[in-house]
Amino acid sequence: MPKRSSNKKPADLNRLAFSIVEEATKEPEPTQEEVYPEGKNPHAAALGRLGGKKGGPARAAKLTPEQRKEIAKKAAQARWKKP
Repeated sequence: MPKRSSNKKPADLNRLAFSIVEEATKEPEPTQEEVYPEGKNPHAAALGRLGGKKGGPARAAKLTPEQRKEIAKKAAQARWKKP
C-alpha cells in the first residue's frame, strides 16, 4: 500500500516553485523569550500596558494649567540641554 502524504505539493510548476521558495525563506516564529525578554509574564505585561494607557490622560486631567506649564518647561529644558 502506498504511503499517503497529508502535505501535498501543487501540480502546477509555478505554484510548486513558489511553495518551495516560501518554505525555504520562511522565518521562524519568535519565541516567548524573544518577545518578552528576561522571562516576563506576557499576561502581566498586557495588564501593565492597560494601566499605562489610562494613566497618562488621567494624570493630565488632574493637573492645573500652571502645573502642566511647569512640567512642559522642565521637559523642554531637558530636551535642549547640551550633552
